[in-house]
Amino acid sequence: MPRARAMAPHLVQPGGRFWRQAARTLAASVRPRTWAGTPRVPRLGSPLGAAATSPWVCRGRSSTSARAPEVMLTRERYPVRRLPFSVVSGEDLAAFERIVPGRVITDPEVLEASNVDWLRTVRGSSAVLLKPRTSEEVAHILRYCHERNLAVNPQGGNTGMVGGSVPVFDEIILSTALMNQVISFHDVSGTLVCQAGCVLEELSRHVEERGFVMPLDLGAKGSCHIGGNVATNAGGLRFLRYGSLHGTVLGLEVVLADGTVLNCLSALRKDNTGYDLKQLFIGSEGTLGVITAVSILCPPKPRAVSVAFLGCPGFPEVLQTFSTCKGLLGEILSAYEFMDAECMRLVRHHLRLTSPVQESPFYVLVETSGSRAGHDAEKLNDFLEQVLHSGLVTDGTVATDHTKVKALWALRERISEALSRDGYVYKYDLSLPTERLYDLVTDLRARLGPQAKHVVGYGHLGDGNLHLNVTSEAFSPSLLGALEPYVYEWTAGQRGSVSAEHGLGFKKRDVLGYSKPPEALRLMQQLKALLDPKGILNPYKTLPSQA
Repeated sequence: MPRARAMAPHLVQPGGRFWRQAARTLAASVRPRTWAGTPRVPRLGSPLGAAATSPWVCRGRSSTSARAPEVMLTRERYPVRRLPFSVVSGEDLAAFERIVPGRVITDPEVLEASNVDWLRTVRGSSAVLLKPRTSEEVAHILRYCHERNLAVNPQGGNTGMVGGSVPVFDEIILSTALMNQVISFHDVSGTLVCQAGCVLEELSRHVEERGFVMPLDLGAKGSCHIGGNVATNAGGLRFLRYGSLHGTVLGLEVVLADGTVLNCLSALRKDNTGYDLKQLFIGSEGTLGVITAVSILCPPKPRAVSVAFLGCPGFPEVLQTFSTCKGLLGEILSAYEFMDAECMRLVRHHLRLTSPVQESPFYVLVETSGSRAGHDAEKLNDFLEQVLHSGLVTDGTVATDHTKVKALWALRERISEALSRDGYVYKYDLSLPTERLYDLVTDLRARLGPQAKHVVGYGHLGDGNLHLNVTSEAFSPSLLGALEPYVYEWTAGQRGSVSAEHGLGFKKRDVLGYSKPPEALRLMQQLKALLDPKGILNPYKTLPSQA
């Protein structure tokens, strides 16, 4: 069993002698000391830091490159054929100008950012970007495109991981960036109604000023749009506490492919009348309709938030720590994240962030949030004391100060940014049985050997969600062949899901069959044909090319 004094240099710095004086409350034990190991804190209002909040900033493979190399066109890298849609004409541009005057973008330099995903792995060749401000303008655009058989690519913050937010060929990009108004917020119920283009972080600030929080939190919150979050059924860092958007979204306004406005923007928590149509569009990735407004339930803002960052000697200890965590923390547990040592090394190397604990094979981040600091502190202290003395945790630190809490979260939230600077990234977002969550990472390291630069695993262990990432110096067909379909077959063998929270987009559409039976695929195709008979909405995405 590790000796308690081994942790003292860390525990007395950010949050006080938490394990030495477990009986004290966190508030009483906090001592204002300099935290020499504090990671660099991102700017307020910019949770991923200056280089990460905007997907346009951190696209280069290194921070020193003057200009990132051009991304290969999707149609050249992948075996995909253009469907028989019409091509945008001068007459079409004139029609769009009448619908959204002054907001028809054709400048190639401006369009470049919207044609490339933030991971710089796929690139379309759209020549038109439209920026409506209202659902009526979206309806006019889609009605026209439906009549002309013009394909449309809905786009929010363009922070997706699977190529679902950028064109594959020359689809018209329909941006929700100007649809950024809060429509209403009810202080009693906590119901927020807003347009789809509102940035998640700005919504968070809006509701926090009123004593509430958004039910989801993502590393890309400084750029992602709430409409895109709903369209992809984003999970994120608060899933363990508040659950899926299928539960927190109360209503939607959606424009269908033919321009019909479906107004189901209910603010009611209970409505048992007929089919719950909004559920069709949550996670549909813009293939069934364009979400233009969202009604979402926001929980009360916790009065006390603490974060513990811990080192574990192995993955079995990570699992046992989680079990102990659930048993002792109960209702105040709001997040349980894990990352391996390779993740920490990449964050340190590319982002110059420093670990506040001694080097360990695995790290876990535990967040608690509740209404009484003293009550929460007692429970957290009991948990920390037990995992230390049982040997499940070998080192750790705790923070209650807002700045230090953000600094600890940065170690976890900015892993994706660090990976993007390491080279070409092969990303896999998998749901697996918790006890097998890390086995695939170990398996792939042995399978790939020197073919891969890094193979790392991190994610939302509390949700059974593994983010498996493999990096190489550049895109390699042979490495891709070693990864796929092996990763999907391995996942299917565990009865897991090939997409836990990122969606399917363009990259994963043809692997849907590993997680869904043929009968489900046929029904999905029938729903698509019913709501979008011409297939103009986000083509080449979500559903398999052949089904």
